[in-house]
Amino acid sequence: MSSDLKRKQKKKNPKPVQINPNWSLLQQKLKSDSNNSGNRKSSNNDDSDNPRSILGKRKERPDSEVDVPKISPLAPVNDDSSLTDEVAMDCEMVGVSQGTKSALGRVTLVNKWGNVLYDEFVRPVERVVDFRTHISGIRPRDLRKAKDFRVAQTKVAELIKGKILVGHALHNDLKVLLLTHPKKDIRDTAEYQPFLKYFSHLTNPSFLFSSFPIEPICNLPNRDKTRKSLKHLASEFLGADIQNGEHCPIDDARAAMLLYQKNRREWERNVKDQTRMRLKQKKRKPKKRVKEANHTSTV
Repeated sequence: MSSDLKRKQKKKNPKPVQINPNWSLLQQKLKSDSNNSGNRKSSNNDDSDNPRSILGKRKERPDSEVDVPKISPLAPVNDDSSLTDEVAMDCEMVGVSQGTKSALGRVTLVNKWGNVLYDEFVRPVERVVDFRTHISGIRPRDLRKAKDFRVAQTKVAELIKGKILVGHALHNDLKVLLLTHPKKDIRDTAEYQPFLKYFSHLTNPSFLFSSFPIEPICNLPNRDKTRKSLKHLASEFLGADIQNGEHCPIDDARAAMLLYQKNRREWERNVKDQTRMRLKQKKRKPKKRVKEANHTSTV
């Protein structure tokens, strides 16, 4: 029994195996390398969380200070430069004769999307005595290689023929171009009823104390219509800032076109109503004349 116990104890407690010293050194080296690599990883993670640079960390700017490029409300929505049914026009004038007479110095046409159809400096027939640069933006060098007036006039006439012509105070532009356009095809932002500004006579002291007969206030002519400038309309209805100093005819034409496009349905409805009223008035007038003729013949 004792001998069997001794054998079991020997089996339970075997003698430690002697390891080659080179192998033990290799194991220690591997352990040290693994520890170093773990330290490097942890240090890298710390660096990624807190990046350091020679210049230092860039100071973050609040959202309000971030420079975001402003998109102009007049910018075209596409690059289609084809001729459309609606065309906007704007002209810049120079002074001729004694400086008081206006002549065409630049003409610009854009389509309904605001893309430029025609934009040329024009050399007037008469000698220019006032370039009106502070408004027109035209300088002597611009007219040295400018288009001849007749050439520009012919081209503009071709482009606007049969089209709805949009602009601001278009009678001035057509006057310097020596052109006409059918009234039914003109959409003038200076004449459109909802764009007109009203002044009340009741706020005018000279009217209040003038010698009018006493009558109800509702019968008094209490409002006068005045035109708003294109700059005012663009700011009020489009949120666009134009005509600060020298005028840009491209921006002006685009502003007029955008004002028309935003109000197109109602505008066209008003035009139809007005034409219908004119036709009715024309039909009524001949009847009155016939009645008068019959009356005179019977007498």
